[in-house]
Amino acid sequence: MTFARPEVYRDTPRTFGRRGRVAAAAACVVLGMGLIGGAVTGSWLVGDSADAAERSTYTTAGGLWHNVPVDQLFPPTVDGQGAGPGGADRTWTRIAVAPDGGCADAFDPLLLKALAPVGCQRLLRATYTDATQSYVTTVGLLFTTADAAAMRSLDTRFTKEKLAERTDLMPRPYAAKGTVAAAFGDKQRAAWTVSVLTDAPVVVYAVSGWADGRVVDTPQPAPVATAAGATTAPAQAGLGNEAQGLADRIERGLRKTAVTPSEQPS
Repeated sequence: MTFARPEVYRDTPRTFGRRGRVAAAAACVVLGMGLIGGAVTGSWLVGDSADAAERSTYTTAGGLWHNVPVDQLFPPTVDGQGAGPGGADRTWTRIAVAPDGGCADAFDPLLLKALAPVGCQRLLRATYTDATQSYVTTVGLLFTTADAAAMRSLDTRFTKEKLAERTDLMPRPYAAKGTVAAAFGDKQRAAWTVSVLTDAPVVVYAVSGWADGRVVDTPQPAPVATAAGATTAPAQAGLGNEAQGLADRIERGLRKTAVTPSEQPS
């Protein structure tokens, strides 16, 4: 009997301890879930912020055709450091800018059909020549009416079906009268490139040829003309490098302007 009371006394704290530990554990679970939930919510907010920034840049890029000067999209002189065959430097000088307009006469019929799903809001084109005036290259910016999903879909199709490598899907040059590109027509196309952007509603392309107006029987896509060991006339002349190098630099300028439009000159 003398041990009964202490036994009861000890049982009570044990019971309370179990309940306390259960309650404490529950509190920790609730607190932990709160912290996890907060972290997830925070990540969602960050994600939303990043997505909003991407959407803003995408929208900004789509309006560049009427919001920035032509000299910003097509600079009078473009530096092509390392853009030539074997890493040689190139410098391109703009010799003509086409009036902005639609796409009807700028592409071969099948290319126009392939681009139709993203629409044609405005097409800007300019023609450049190299420092020796031996070559001429037309570079174009097709501003579409498509959203990002449609641009990704078109890019996927171009990649999977290798549409940018087909000679029946070539962009056309802009032959400006009174310039060294006056004779730069469809039969003078030697190399070309077409790039569907997914971070802007824009298709960037370029097509190059000789300035003397010679006919090219077998034009080549720029990746083929710039491949190691290529021996065709367009490849050895570096016309693939002309098209790819100029298109790349115009594309870089477009992206830079879309990201920081407020820092650009008006």
